[in-house]
This record gives sequence, structure tokens and C-alpha cells, in this order.
Amino acid sequence: MKRVFGIAAAARLIRWGLGAGAIVASSALPAVVAQIPAQTPALELETKIPLGAVRGRIDHLAIDAARQRLYVAELGNDTVGVIDLKERKVVRTLEGFREPQGIGYVASTDTVYVANAGDGSVRLFEGDKLTPAGQLSLGDDADNVRVDERAHRVYVGYGSGGLAVIDPAARKKIADIPLKAHPESFRLESRGQRIFVNVPDAREIAIVDRRAGRQTASWQTGGLRSNFPLALDEAGHVLAVFRHPARLAVLRELDGHLLAALETCGDSDDLFVDARRHRVYVSCGEGFIDAFAQSGDSYRRIAHIKTAPGARTAFFSPEADRLFLAVRAVDANPAAIWVYRPAP
Repeated sequence: MKRVFGIAAAARLIRWGLGAGAIVASSALPAVVAQIPAQTPALELETKIPLGAVRGRIDHLAIDAARQRLYVAELGNDTVGVIDLKERKVVRTLEGFREPQGIGYVASTDTVYVANAGDGSVRLFEGDKLTPAGQLSLGDDADNVRVDERAHRVYVGYGSGGLAVIDPAARKKIADIPLKAHPESFRLESRGQRIFVNVPDAREIAIVDRRAGRQTASWQTGGLRSNFPLALDEAGHVLAVFRHPARLAVLRELDGHLLAALETCGDSDDLFVDARRHRVYVSCGEGFIDAFAQSGDSYRRIAHIKTAPGARTAFFSPEADRLFLAVRAVDANPAAIWVYRPAP
């Protein structure tokens, strides 16, 4: 099933000069609006944790909440940083990767999964000592990692179009779910069997049925392009951020109907839901974090927080109640993880 969810209308309004500072309503596009940030900050910078001699791009992060460890995919450095969040320092650097991109931690088997773009491998590390525990070859461009603890499955986006399904107990790939092009961010719904997948080169959000092991629907993105980050809120919305133009799209989870397209910061690569405060945080390589407040079907931007150029990946941990922002080294400024505390 294909659905064009009204984003083409949003793009037309933007081209006509109605995208910034205006409210537009229609059956196709409920709202395109630029909000004025609130004076009270939604996030407060708490500390900066140096990563050491790490150069180049930093990609995704993951957390072992029980050990209070943060794992950092240091793609441009071919390393993974291990941070002790209690001590707020790097305690170990794992080496020998090929452009690590995605990381996931599986609590049931106490295993870290690291997906590599350079050789398409997924490398496993087990236990407190992070002992190497095997390697899975996916062929090409292994990227985002998602963990389904209840179903005991790990999903990895890779290649020119696919999700690999991994059994973490057996530590082997058990299935492939084909897609039309390389998947970027994807999320697993908690109340059903669907996976929502950003597929920017196909200009769609793909809907996958986990039980059937195949794509069952396609939400076409129309005039907006480059949908990289994606998240699901608890109110039944799919949230996707587009880079061209920079918009946060709020879609009805049931059928992909577009509820809003909100102006946001540029070059985004991560998006997280703070369910406790009914907020979302968008991290952008333009050098900002945008915070949006949610009320029912409505979102409004409440903060536009200056960070650092190129800092587009992040991780929000509900357990730690912190947002961790990956900031790459620039000139004399070393790479670091900036730790933000939500306020209030």
C-alpha cells in the first residue's frame, strides 16, 4: 500500500514563502509553522567528557544502563569509545573497526553489537570485559542497530536495501527483510509488530511487518527529501526529520496521515523522545539542538540551543535522564561528549 502523506503540499508552501513564521491549514497539510523558542532552556549543559585523540566523524551511541556505560561509534577514527558515566571519563577504546556506525546493547546476553560501514560486518563484544564474541558479515554498509528485547531479536540496517534479523542467543543472522534502498533510522513499535523505516533514496517511510518478515506499506514523502532521523512517541505518532528542507514531520502512526510539518535545525541525524516531559530533541550538524513540546496531536518548538558545527548525532537515555551529544574534534577543540540535563 502506498500513501503520499501530504508532504508535497508542505514543500509547495515553503517554495511560495509561506513556510517560515506562517500557519497554514488544509486537508493535506494541517500546519507548517516556525515557533519562537522559549526563554527557559529545555536542556542545560552539565559537563563535557573528552574522548581523547579521536579525529573525524562520530556516529551513533548506545548505553548499558546497568553498568552506566556509554558506547560511542567513532567512525572517522575506526574506534569505539567506552565511557564510564559515573566517573565521567573514557575508560577504554576498542580498536580495529572499519567505519563503525551503529551500536546496540543486548541486556539478555550482555553483548554489544557494533555495525561497520567499511566492511559490512557486525562485531560482538560480551560481558564486563567486552571480550570479542564473534562477527557477522552482512556484505556492505552495516548501519543502524535496534534491539527487540521482548522478542529476542536484533535488527541491523545495511547495504543497498535490507534489514538483517539476528538471533542474539544463537548469534547468527536468521532472516533478511528487503527494502527498496539503504535504510537510515528505523524504530520498532512497542504495541504491535511494525517497523517504521526511513528510506531516503526511495523517498519513503517503509512499513515492515516483523511477523511476516516483509514490507507491507509505503508512505511516500513527496516534496521533502533526505529523511534520516525517526522516532515514535507514546501518543501514536511517527516523527521523521527531513534535511531538504529541514522539517520535523508529525505523522499519524495508524495510517501515515501528516498532522504537521515544523521548521527545525539543519543537517539532523538523530531524534529522541523524552516521554516523561512530552518532548522531542533533534540534534543537528548545523550546530543546534531543537526541543519540541508535545500536546495531543500538536508539537511546538520551545528551544533552539547552540552546540557545535558537525554535532549531529546524540543519544537520550530515559534511565540516566540525560541527552548525550557527540561533538567531533575541530581545530584545537578536542572531540567530546556533551552531557545535557533536561530542565525542568
